Amino acid sequence: MSRLAGAASPYLRSHADQPVNWYPWGEDAFAAARDRDVPVLISIGYSTCHWCHVMARESFADTATAEILNANFVAIKVDREEHPDVDAAFMAQASAFTSNLGWPLNVFTLPNGSAFFAGTYWPPQPRAGMPAFADVLLAIANAWRDRRESLEETGDAVRAALTRLAQPTAGDEVTAADVAAAARAIIAHEDAEYGGFGTTGPKFPIATVLGFLLAPGVDDLAPGSRDVGTFTLRSMRASELFDAVDGGFFRYATERDWSVPHYERMLVDNAQLMDVALAADDVATAEHIAAFLRDVLLQPSGGFGAAQDAESIIDGVASEGGYYRLPIDGRAEQSAPRVDEKVITGWNGLAMAALARLAQRTGNTEWLDLAQDAAVAVMQQNRTERGWVRASLDDITSRAGATTADLAQLAGGLLALALATGSVAYATAARDLVDELRDGTAPRDVPGDPVLRELGVPPTPDSGDGDEPSAHAALAHAALTLANLGAGSEYRELAETVVRQRWARAAASPLASGSTLSVAAALVRPAAQLLVVAPNPEVPLAQAARALPADATAIVTPQQAQAFTDAGFALFAGKTAPALYRCENFTCALPITDVSQLG
Repeated sequence: MSRLAGAASPYLRSHADQPVNWYPWGEDAFAAARDRDVPVLISIGYSTCHWCHVMARESFADTATAEILNANFVAIKVDREEHPDVDAAFMAQASAFTSNLGWPLNVFTLPNGSAFFAGTYWPPQPRAGMPAFADVLLAIANAWRDRRESLEETGDAVRAALTRLAQPTAGDEVTAADVAAAARAIIAHEDAEYGGFGTTGPKFPIATVLGFLLAPGVDDLAPGSRDVGTFTLRSMRASELFDAVDGGFFRYATERDWSVPHYERMLVDNAQLMDVALAADDVATAEHIAAFLRDVLLQPSGGFGAAQDAESIIDGVASEGGYYRLPIDGRAEQSAPRVDEKVITGWNGLAMAALARLAQRTGNTEWLDLAQDAAVAVMQQNRTERGWVRASLDDITSRAGATTADLAQLAGGLLALALATGSVAYATAARDLVDELRDGTAPRDVPGDPVLRELGVPPTPDSGDGDEPSAHAALAHAALTLANLGAGSEYRELAETVVRQRWARAAASPLASGSTLSVAAALVRPAAQLLVVAPNPEVPLAQAARALPADATAIVTPQQAQAFTDAGFALFAGKTAPALYRCENFTCALPITDVSQLG
């Protein structure tokens, strides 16, 4: 039986019947390489990656290629969504050999995990200047036999260089002027004709950057920020990047005008873009995205799957994007592209947060029910006797532990649910997660991947945003929300520490640092807190509060307000009388008891 057959990853399962003697990520593979005295091929991809599918069909399913691979290497197949730490570590090593980075990512390493060569897609026959994959394998096998010392020197040099990378420093206090300068730097990269950033393709919808430009107070610091954010969202919404039939945005566009998309639809992208739409006051787009999550990605457990594939089978032929280019009646005659059904802890946290905020804005309890169901699924399936795990699939939990990003994003989702439902249980669960991720007032990583740690592969610095917000920025955001609810000044200090430590990188690369910039923007201005105490969420004051801007908005019953107070959330203390309370840094104006009093 294939080692991949019982994996918690549909991507790994799709390779289970190939003639390649695949290992899943783990120490067993490296032990086998040491025993056989052969190099390792680490092949990294994900289930909705078109070129991963192509290389799988052309090379990994080919018997002759598999024979070369099996005879000369230990082959490891990795789902980057299941093992983001592994993907990041080997992406960093691969950057020493090629600037053409992406997936599939194929990294050749010594038996100790040090890379000596890397590339992405190789065809089965030489084409367009690319060598055949089998020829690459044979060349490396020959080099291992004849010039092994040189390969070992290369691997050792790459490892040493990564180990020397600067770690975060204490940093200076970040000011409003610093945040304004970062916003202006981003605006300078705007494509004024089509929206987004840069004037060539490919073009990505950088949700964290759009969220920063639309964040409260940023337009006051750098006028025009909000216009850039809303124009980009409108341009994307009107383009081929948005699926007008089923809702949701595709991964990226290959052309400047957002045309010719790469057609996979990811939970992580769409959860963040739902929040962007809300920040832009585009509730209709947010609800279209929510409908995509409900209709396409929702799993029987209540959690959300990771993505829908770019590739489909149209009339028996594999086609990238073919299904999505069909009109609604044409789609009805074809099978929809596959959904990667694994439930990723952090990505579901992002979805919970966006759905909860959408429900709070609209009053639509359907979105709130979806968010709560996802929370139940993750809390039940992705927490095991050995702790939190990265993902689950059906009743199988991943062998990969949850990352800092997973737990921080889950905390953010639970806090959004606490504010939307008035349930203090969500807030205390989020506080527990943040406490697990900090040591005093300093951020602490969840222990990294144990195999990487055992191999001594250098950790990858949390240098910015990728598919998802920076792990430490997500932690800082959750900590700052706790601080704004009155959980204690130590949570604000944690957020400040994260931003100070990462500000030099954020200022130097603002387009890769939107999540850190958003936290910084919140820290340099007074926190706006809005609390409505009412017997039910349908009273006029509660309805009016849904549209008012605030860093933290809670609509609770008197009993819920007391429960928050008893749990240590000082914002709620002394506020059990029905009214709307408007506060700034915990200094509150007189209670408002009638909508007519709202200015």
